[in-house]
Amino acid sequence: MWLRLRQIAVVAEDLRRAALDIGAVLGAEACFTDPGVKMFGLKNTLWPIGSQFLEVVTPITENTAGGRYRQRRGGDTGYMVITQVDDAARRRARAAELGIRVAFELSMPEEGHDGIQLHPGDTGGSFFEMDQMTMAGGDEPGGPWTPAGRNWQPYVRTDLVSAISAAELQAVDPEALARRWADMAEIEVGRDAVGNPVVPLDNASLRFVEATDGRGDGLGGIDVTTVDRDAVLAGAKARGCYVNDEQVALVGLRVYLR
Repeated sequence: MWLRLRQIAVVAEDLRRAALDIGAVLGAEACFTDPGVKMFGLKNTLWPIGSQFLEVVTPITENTAGGRYRQRRGGDTGYMVITQVDDAARRRARAAELGIRVAFELSMPEEGHDGIQLHPGDTGGSFFEMDQMTMAGGDEPGGPWTPAGRNWQPYVRTDLVSAISAAELQAVDPEALARRWADMAEIEVGRDAVGNPVVPLDNASLRFVEATDGRGDGLGGIDVTTVDRDAVLAGAKARGCYVNDEQVALVGLRVYLR
């Protein structure tokens, strides 16, 4: 049984500005806009980072869940940690064992996609989504990923960054949140080099840190595997996203250059 980090979703006010920032700082090229998110009162764009994805959603109607979440968090913010699993049925059963509500069912057999979004009120930190690709080759690392459409591979650009190596969830009690996510993932909590609790996935890790920015619990950042740091920092400075030589700020996320 395995679990991979496949996509990070962010909710932002201005999709056009987000696109300009992501392109300039990460060197990424947009690959897909999903018309299906309109049912949630949203529009979106996805950018591949290697075989993973950064998604930005923007409310297009009043009183959407995404818009309310952004308001509660005080601006653009991390929204969902989206993973790929090899057995969605087992993940449903585990959520039921833990008494965690399923916020949305992603059962689309005709698309080769089966999955669940777990309710953030029960998970803590953010939405935790677990998706299985049931089509031929769906289990392969870097294989098909229906949330990004059928033709995302030609848009992959890895000259500046090549992967998302971690998601950083912040909490008033990071130890408790780490245990909660470890229970959901059925993976033991580990420690990183500085002692933060982590949940190691097959291709990345989930890191849990204390919330110190006044925004409370949430998805606060990501790590990216950096190929050309100078180019990333130059783009960040040009777009007003520079924090320091190890970190840039994008669509409400702390982006750490690893």
